[in-house]
Amino acid sequence: MSATYMHWRLDREADGVTWLRFDKAGSNTNTYSGEALAEFEQILDRLDRERPKGLIIASAKSAGFIAGADIEEFTRIDSGAEARRMVERGWALFNRLAEVGYPTLALIRGHCMGGGLEMSLACRYRIAVDEPGTRMALPEVMLGIVPAWGGMLRLPRTIGPAAALDLMLTGKSVNAGKARKLGLVDESVPLRVMDNAARMLVTSGREPRQLSLLHKLMNGPARRLVADKARKQVAAKARREHYPAPYAIIDIWERFEGNALAVPPEDPASLESIFRSPTARNLIRVFFLQERLKGFGKESDFTAKRVHVIGAGVMGGDIAAWCALRGMTVTLQDQSAERIGPAIGRAGKLFARRLRSDKRAQRFAMDRLIADPQGHGVRHADVIIEAIFEDLEVKRRLFADLEARARPDAILATNTSSLRIEDIAEGLARPSRLVGIHFFNPVAMLPLVEVVRGAGTDEVVMRQALAFVRSIDKLPLPVESAPGFLVNAVLGPYMLEAMRCVDEGTPPEVVDKALVDFGMPMGPIELVDTVGLDIAMAAGKALTGGAAATPPRRLAELVAAGMLGRKSGRGFYRWEDGKAQKETVADAPPRLADRIIEPLLAAARRCVEAGVVADAELADAGVIFGTGFAPFTGGPLHFAESRGDAPPVPAPAPADDASRMAPA
Repeated sequence: MSATYMHWRLDREADGVTWLRFDKAGSNTNTYSGEALAEFEQILDRLDRERPKGLIIASAKSAGFIAGADIEEFTRIDSGAEARRMVERGWALFNRLAEVGYPTLALIRGHCMGGGLEMSLACRYRIAVDEPGTRMALPEVMLGIVPAWGGMLRLPRTIGPAAALDLMLTGKSVNAGKARKLGLVDESVPLRVMDNAARMLVTSGREPRQLSLLHKLMNGPARRLVADKARKQVAAKARREHYPAPYAIIDIWERFEGNALAVPPEDPASLESIFRSPTARNLIRVFFLQERLKGFGKESDFTAKRVHVIGAGVMGGDIAAWCALRGMTVTLQDQSAERIGPAIGRAGKLFARRLRSDKRAQRFAMDRLIADPQGHGVRHADVIIEAIFEDLEVKRRLFADLEARARPDAILATNTSSLRIEDIAEGLARPSRLVGIHFFNPVAMLPLVEVVRGAGTDEVVMRQALAFVRSIDKLPLPVESAPGFLVNAVLGPYMLEAMRCVDEGTPPEVVDKALVDFGMPMGPIELVDTVGLDIAMAAGKALTGGAAATPPRRLAELVAAGMLGRKSGRGFYRWEDGKAQKETVADAPPRLADRIIEPLLAAARRCVEAGVVADAELADAGVIFGTGFAPFTGGPLHFAESRGDAPPVPAPAPADDASRMAPA
């Protein structure tokens, strides 16, 4: 027996095992549309009559299992009542799947997100294919919503509430091996045996895995203790008025057995309350902004295998380590092997964190990072990145030498944060080869990379640079060559205004608390200390006209005294074990945050007006992903518009099928 629907393929084998393969029509990615869910309901009706020996749910696409709900349909929901109807449909369907009288199995290969994981949790068994592309998550919280199709009910019952809340409250994903250890899947198998493994397990009659007594207690009598601990952990990172979804997840699990439909409409955890908050709309906007950035570079088929980085300081060394982590062979150059050594040491720590469960992968990553004091890697590199100190003449001489030794098709890139690309390119025979590829510190944490077009940069080179940035799993933002580009151009006035407040007598702790309460990941004074006070001083002069710039009084005093922030152990704060030592302060004065944010908003507007970025959407994307600007606002210009003090910012359109992926 076999049957084809618009979005599904149903095949019954001779022994009675039935395969249901999801193949979303007109899309490279499987997402749940209303039409696809309606067909799934019809299929369940049919299977009720035919009673298969076992049902295996898999994907017919190479791009992954199921990515969740169709976010375009989700964005058309404009009321709590509509949200409730959407949740009712998925909740009822997956409950029905969980209660069928025949064994069911989800065969997970590739991404299994949101509603995809909720469907798999409704199956009796789960198998994950052990390959790098297999990732499982309930990332709804990152869109300001909750996993309401059964995730809050079944995930705690499957892996225990502590691990389940950790996944649901962070949105983080796990690979096949981790999923097996958690008990999220029954087996993790190689690709070559996945079909046979699925057939054997679905017909095995094996009892589903049972939770330990401790986890059963945590799901039962100790539920309140678990919930209270989770609330404290969330409160340390996010305020309820800014991000209601994580608090709602905890409340719905603790008080309503994970059933969002049981929450009264007036309750803060209700679907109605979540959809009344602007946070969900703004976080969905941020999702689309991210997908737009991911779309840059797709026009080029450029592939980099070898990268050469010059400068083994914090930035250069960490850029080199990141490229090696992403699979490239990297040569790292500095004046001596001794100067390169600390960068290699930091790289080892990065690889150990990111590849903690795979010693073999750690070793391979270290093998790909090669100390190269003589710069021999220049001749073989596809991409050459300069990351030395900000001295124009030194950079010019360096690039003139690189141009003579590099392959003619290699990308020549500078990581400059304040110098104009055109000025650096003056010494080149072909200045069109030079492009800016500007990373942010810490490289491993901040996802944005500005790709800077000089006045003479060749468009092919620009597209290749964008493609390179995407290939190392960063978000490329095309910007024009201008002082500070986008991110530093908006951060500079923001940090300057914060330091002026300190000069006027406001304690640094009060300034930082005001901005953290606003929603920033770190206060501006702590940020200055982290960047380095000497770097902040130099950048300020570069961005404001050199000698004409008057630095804040306290900044100048600290730099003169050699107190340069975190790296020296003392700046605006005293630093111990990498942490700023702060006095506890009460609430910050009203409107202090508004005062400090305003120069940032004005600078973002100027960057759009001057064409540094193409439009306001990209300005919002760059400031969010380059600085951590409060995502719940939808970005600085969107935030300004919501206050009524800026022209409207159009909503970004989906770039392609990938932008339609979203959890249910």
